[in-house]
Amino acid sequence: MSFQCQKDSYLREFDTKVASCTPSKLKIVNNGKKEQISGYDVICDDTVLFPEGGGQPDDRGTMNGCSVLRITRKADKAVHFMTENLEPGTEVHQVVDWTRRFDHMQQHSAQHLITAIADEKYGWRTTSWDLGREKSFIEMDTPAIKNEQLIQLEVDVNEAIRKCLPMTPRWVDAGSDELKEIRSRGLPDDHVGLVRIVEISSIEANMCCGTHVSNLSHLQSIKLISAEKGKKNKTNVYFLAGNRVLSYLGGTIETEKKLNKLLKCGPGEFAQAVEKQQKTLKVTNKTNLLLLREIAVLEAQRYLNKPERDPVFCLHRKDGDSEFLNMVANEIGCQNALMMLSVGDEKASGMFLVAGPEEIVSEVGPKIEEELKGKGIFKNGRYQGKATLLCNRDKAEKILREYTDKIIKTED
Repeated sequence: MSFQCQKDSYLREFDTKVASCTPSKLKIVNNGKKEQISGYDVICDDTVLFPEGGGQPDDRGTMNGCSVLRITRKADKAVHFMTENLEPGTEVHQVVDWTRRFDHMQQHSAQHLITAIADEKYGWRTTSWDLGREKSFIEMDTPAIKNEQLIQLEVDVNEAIRKCLPMTPRWVDAGSDELKEIRSRGLPDDHVGLVRIVEISSIEANMCCGTHVSNLSHLQSIKLISAEKGKKNKTNVYFLAGNRVLSYLGGTIETEKKLNKLLKCGPGEFAQAVEKQQKTLKVTNKTNLLLLREIAVLEAQRYLNKPERDPVFCLHRKDGDSEFLNMVANEIGCQNALMMLSVGDEKASGMFLVAGPEEIVSEVGPKIEEELKGKGIFKNGRYQGKATLLCNRDKAEKILREYTDKIIKTED
């Protein structure tokens, strides 16, 4: 059986009747979490909503104003998952999410065209493809594709688009000899009825169940983005077609405008301007590192030169990194003090380091970590890691002082 959406991919609304409605469940991902919702599997006499197949995702849409959340195919039936119960015999008005449908039509039809020309001209056989949300890719049975070959393939597919060639479906008997001559990945095990063939005039015929444009001109254009190494010595060709090309170009133009303001130059000078800033940044980072080392030495010397040193040394700097923390600890020496050092936003997150006699650090380090709501590790006699509540530094210092007070009392 062929559904209404396969007979006329441009049909956006359709009236039919409910044949059956049975309780069911659907697994979905909501805000990154998997969950299962209860609903109904609704089968109609026919449907304008495409069930996933042929590498093409299913449609979205409504029936009598109620959302259809998933559409799958079982043999010659399309199963619509909904949360509403529709009684058998109920007349329903189906409406397609046209934006999603037409995007799928353009990407799927573009895949047929790219596959056909790549196979004919270069012998690159398509082994699979993926219709992604932002860009699609075709897996081709070739270990590598040169850049000049990719450019020429793009020229060829867009030349075919400019010829405005018809792209039409037709149906043949499952036992027809014609099926031996056309491109095919085989029929599903539960296939029933005639076999649908989608043909691009003068280019190819392909066994396919998906929705397609009626004329290559409706693809507008195809942009081949890249050819990247795939699995098992194959190459993935990434592409955009139709409205996705315009959307991508629109985003690129907006980015270009922002870079114009930031770099204060035109697109032709972007790379040079960024290279210049990278060199400047490299020099600045080197200078900052030297200054931090000097500050680390000065802070350590100031502490060590005190006539009566506090056995607990605490230091916080907003600007610094883990290297700065270790430099201070190295300069002071782990046997000369029990240290709690930190860098970052004093009211938010940053890094911390607890250093001193190893037996003490191993015991108080986890307590400091807990107080700072951090995550650290005891390694090489030091306890260090990331903290999310540096505003609790006073409480962490109190833990160190209480510990040293106990030690002093014990010694007395």
